Amino acid sequence: MKLDILVFGAHPDDAELGAGATIAKEISNGKKVGIIDLTRGELGTRGSAEIRDNEAAAAAKILGVSARENLEFADGFFINDREHQLQVIKMVRKYRPEIVLCNAIDDRHIDHGKGSKLVSDACFLSGLLKIETKLEENLENQEKWRPKLVYHYIQWKNLNPDFVVDVSGFMSKKTEAILAYSSQFFNPKNNEPETPISSKNFIDSVNYRARDLGRLIGVEHAEGFTAERFPAVDNISDLI
Repeated sequence: MKLDILVFGAHPDDAELGAGATIAKEISNGKKVGIIDLTRGELGTRGSAEIRDNEAAAAAKILGVSARENLEFADGFFINDREHQLQVIKMVRKYRPEIVLCNAIDDRHIDHGKGSKLVSDACFLSGLLKIETKLEENLENQEKWRPKLVYHYIQWKNLNPDFVVDVSGFMSKKTEAILAYSSQFFNPKNNEPETPISSKNFIDSVNYRARDLGRLIGVEHAEGFTAERFPAVDNISDLI
């Protein structure tokens, strides 16, 4: 299956938190979008890997993504090496996206920066002919593929975006997908230990960040991204 956009996250819920409204908007525009989670989030204070699996499936259904897979890397301990790069390359070659979205380049959780660099490096290597990969269900070598663009969403830290996407009208879908992870986020009935993301303030911050970015470009809500090269437009009138 060829996808237009492939979104990577170090943990289930990263894609929704960082780019959930953009994902929803692109799907509404007819684009095919998939999500690849690098780990099952098994080190999370709340819930369990099995619970997160179910929550990720529910969130994927809410957003309407065409595919979602989990590479089952070790939460907290995966590294950017040949073994992990090859697993990411297989996903890039399997889905052949034009655009890849991935974790923030720098963030509070160490997996986010690691995941960001791992995916970025793998996207480059995926375009090299002499790197051979095969999927388990197919004995044939995969064809090389390099996405045209790699962008990084913004997570805990307030990084300055290189560009922002107008996501007005899609924040409710993003919020619904985030709250599918009921084990992780604000829930007065949950008696598990508090975490930095389980407070009502954190959920509120997702909305007010989008509202503030929207304010800066004259729309209701926006999501920000950083780019690995200068963003370009065909015509100056493409800017809003």
